[in-house]
Amino acid sequence: MGVAAQRPIAVLQGNRVVACSAIARAEGVRRGMRRRDAQGCCPELVVAQDDPDRDARLFEPVVAAVDATVPGVEVLRPGLIVLGARGATRYFGSEEAAAERLIDAVAVAGAEAQIGIADAMSTAVIAARRGAIVEPGEGARYLASLPVSELAAEPSLAAPDRADLTDLLHRLGLRRIGDFALLAPAEVTSRFGADAAHAHRMARALPERPPSARRAAPELTVELACDPPIDRVDAAAFAGRQLSTRLHAALSAAGVSCTRLAVTARTETGEELTRIWRCARPLTPPDTADRVRWQLDGWLTHRARPTGPIVALTLEPVEVVASGALQLGLWGGEGEQTERARRALVRVQGLLGGEAVRIGVLSGGRGPAERITMIALGDELTPSADPAHPWPGRLPEPAPTLLLLHRPTVHLTAADGTEVGVTDRGLFTADPVILRWGRKQWSLLGWAGPWPVVERWWSAAEHATTAVRVQVQLDARPTEIRAVLLVHDEQNWHAEGVYE
Repeated sequence: MGVAAQRPIAVLQGNRVVACSAIARAEGVRRGMRRRDAQGCCPELVVAQDDPDRDARLFEPVVAAVDATVPGVEVLRPGLIVLGARGATRYFGSEEAAAERLIDAVAVAGAEAQIGIADAMSTAVIAARRGAIVEPGEGARYLASLPVSELAAEPSLAAPDRADLTDLLHRLGLRRIGDFALLAPAEVTSRFGADAAHAHRMARALPERPPSARRAAPELTVELACDPPIDRVDAAAFAGRQLSTRLHAALSAAGVSCTRLAVTARTETGEELTRIWRCARPLTPPDTADRVRWQLDGWLTHRARPTGPIVALTLEPVEVVASGALQLGLWGGEGEQTERARRALVRVQGLLGGEAVRIGVLSGGRGPAERITMIALGDELTPSADPAHPWPGRLPEPAPTLLLLHRPTVHLTAADGTEVGVTDRGLFTADPVILRWGRKQWSLLGWAGPWPVVERWWSAAEHATTAVRVQVQLDARPTEIRAVLLVHDEQNWHAEGVYE
């Protein structure tokens, strides 16, 4: 970009900072800040827009410099690489000496670097943000005092919605990584899902790769003879897409997905260039095509570019996992709604009427049912109320997994058998002990709330509404309902939602 290394610089995506230099961080700029806030912290800040192709092209000299110092480099993304510390430490005499040599090598390539060393890769990445060396066996202790948001700070190690998870954990009172690490793995997986289980392993400083990771069979390697030879980036990108399609066809037939990919190029003069890309989650065809394009762009535009045109490209899946590790969309693709599925839904709509097929849209509201607006397929997806508004009194997370729209009547009773109500101050008239629902009843292990909400209190009495919600935990068998959301309508208690 032609910016001096001494200038503070930040990279923006969607008006938010996604990366910044050490000088910018020293001025208070942080990942996730809005552009205005970042420039308020640092008026001299140089701003650049996010461009993965540019980043990959400019990062290749850095990768080459590090690989020349310590072989075996793996690229997580443009701007972040990992390598085994054991060999480097043995060769240079200590971890500190190895880190200094790597920083010097990166400086010669015209960039700055921060290095982290730890037992687990994710711990090392977090430590690198602080330039720290974590002692062997101390990874969990090092992470314990850090904010839980650090688990979502590095996009190459997290799912796209990891920030939503860490935000939820913070609202639940789990503000430090150590607090999250104390939870039982089974509880984390059952309540928060697969990515939360991965984040929980990170919080405990456990190895990232699952036990099923294994070397790929040789027949999964795909090669493309380039005729005519490739010496332009656009031609390389086209070849990369072709090769990506063939690779994923072979992976799909074998029932596996790739998590480490080796990209190899051979030139007319016999020179061979290889780079390994590591991914936190299995690669999809677009992911693979992007990495091939980035790598070829970096090689072809580097000062020390290949000695001749590229005559052959090879993609080798260095490490694979069972294909079940990649959760695909309902109709194929990664979360994409295919045209075939849409045509089927439109046909159902034609047979049963326009309102027969409806889509849920996140809406504004205080209760869980109010926060979903059902809209007919094909209509504009406009919620009935703006979800971005504050909505004071909104039910705190987590939301129920099942909503009971008919709201069956239930009974909360105290120890003496009397019905538990709600006072004018929004408090229980007595501590609830038993929940009776139809012919069944359960003892309570605990509750959260009550949370009173009075809406439209300024309007006429017939338009004002009052509701009190409470979450209760039941002493039930594992096969039964364990927690219920109740709502009180000034007369009776009703079951509004169930937590599974």
